[in-house]
Amino acid sequence: MIAVEKRETEGKGSLYRMLWRWHFYAGLICIPFVIWLAVTGSVYLFRPQIDAWIDRDIVALERAGQPATQEAIVAAATKAVPGSTFAGIMLAEESDQAARVLVSDHGARTRVYVHPDTLAILKTVDEGGTWDRWVFKLHGELMMGNAGSIIVELAASWAIVMVVTGLYLWWPRNAKGLGGVLYPRLGQGPKRFWRDLHAVVGVWVSAFALFLLVSGMPWSLVWGNGFKMVRDITGTAPISQDWTTSSADEHAEHAGHDMAAMDHSAHGGASIDAIVAKARALDLAPPVILTPPTKTSPLWWAKSNAQNRPQREDVALSAMTGEVARRDTFGGKHIIDQIVGVAIAAHEGQLFAPLNQVLGVLTALGLITLCVSAFVMWRRRAPEGVLGAPPPIPDARIGAGLAVIIAIAAVLLPVLGASLVVLAVLERLILRRWPPARRWLGLA
Repeated sequence: MIAVEKRETEGKGSLYRMLWRWHFYAGLICIPFVIWLAVTGSVYLFRPQIDAWIDRDIVALERAGQPATQEAIVAAATKAVPGSTFAGIMLAEESDQAARVLVSDHGARTRVYVHPDTLAILKTVDEGGTWDRWVFKLHGELMMGNAGSIIVELAASWAIVMVVTGLYLWWPRNAKGLGGVLYPRLGQGPKRFWRDLHAVVGVWVSAFALFLLVSGMPWSLVWGNGFKMVRDITGTAPISQDWTTSSADEHAEHAGHDMAAMDHSAHGGASIDAIVAKARALDLAPPVILTPPTKTSPLWWAKSNAQNRPQREDVALSAMTGEVARRDTFGGKHIIDQIVGVAIAAHEGQLFAPLNQVLGVLTALGLITLCVSAFVMWRRRAPEGVLGAPPPIPDARIGAGLAVIIAIAAVLLPVLGASLVVLAVLERLILRRWPPARRWLGLA
C-alpha cells in the first residue's frame, strides 16, 4: 500500500516508478481513514442482529387484557412527547412486540414504544441518536457533517487510486511460481514476509475493496449530488431517491414531510386501525413504516425499509377506504436505481446475508492487514529524518494514455481531481521552493 521494496523497482520503467510513487502517497493519505471505515463499516454490517439485541426487552411482552386501539396507541405516543405530531407507525413483526410510533417536533423524530394493552410508555428514543445513526455518521461523516463527508469522499477516492496502482505494482512480470503472488512465502525473513503479506492480501481483497469504495459513492456529498445532477439532466432521476447524501438532507426531508402532515383524525375516512390492518395484510418485508396523509398527498404509505433493498416495496392506501391506490416495486424502478439498490444492499451486508456479512468482515480485516503491513514496511525502509517517499524520476513525462486516464479519473471522482490540482500547485509553488520540505519529501 505504501511501500514496495526499492530494489524491486531498480531498472524498471518510468511508468512503474511513477505509479509506485502515486501508490505511496495514496496510502499515506488513506491509511487512517481506511482503518476507520473498515472498523465502523464492520459494526454496521450487523445492524439487524444489534437492533434485535437492543430491543430484546420489548419484543416479548406479557400480554394481558384487551388490546388497545391504534388510535389510542397513537394518542398515548403523542402525549408522551409534548408538542409533537403523529408521523408514522412501525408495524409490529410479532404479536408480543411493543407498538412503535414515530412522532415529530419540527422534523426531529422520536420513536415511542407503547405497551399494546396498557398504553404504558416503555421508552422513547431520539431517531437521530440511535446507535445505528451514530455509526452511520461516524462511518460517512466522521461526526463532522458535510465537511466530514467530503473528507471521507477524498479518502475513498484516493483509496481507489491506491488499490488500482497496487494491482499494477503487484502484477507478476518475472515471477517464478505463485509464491509471493497468490500466497506468502514463509521462512525467508521478515522483509520478504511483510512484502508478501501486503501483496498477497492486497490482490485477494482488491475486488471487494473496490466494490465497497465505489458502491459507497452515492451516499457522498460531492459525488452523490453530482450523480443526482446528471440524472436530472438526462431525465433518469427518480421521483423519490432511496438514499440521502447527508444527514442534513435527511433531516430536511423529514421536516418537509412532517410540516405538511395534517390531523389524521380529521380526514373523515378509514380509521387508523383499519389502515394498519390493510398494511399488515400486504405482507411487506420488515421493517415497515406506515405514514399518514399530508396536505400534499391524501394517501397513507406503507413502506418497506428492508436493508435488502430489492425486497422493498412502497404501497399507497386510500385514506377513505384503505384500498391499495398504488404499488411501487423494486422491479418497477429505473435500472439505475435497481443497480444502486443492489449495490447498497451488498455494501451493507444484507443482499445475501449472512454470507454477505462474512465477506464484508473479511474484506475489512484484509484492508486493516494492508494498512498495518504497509506501515511496517514503510518504517523499516524509511531513512531517519525524511518521509521515505519513492524518489521522483528526473525529467519524467506523463504519456498521452496516462494523461487521459488521469483526466477521466478526475472527472469521475471530482474530489480526487480537485485534490490533484491543489497538490500540484502546493508542490510547485511552496514545497519545491522550501528546502527543509523539499528534502523531507524527497523532491530534491
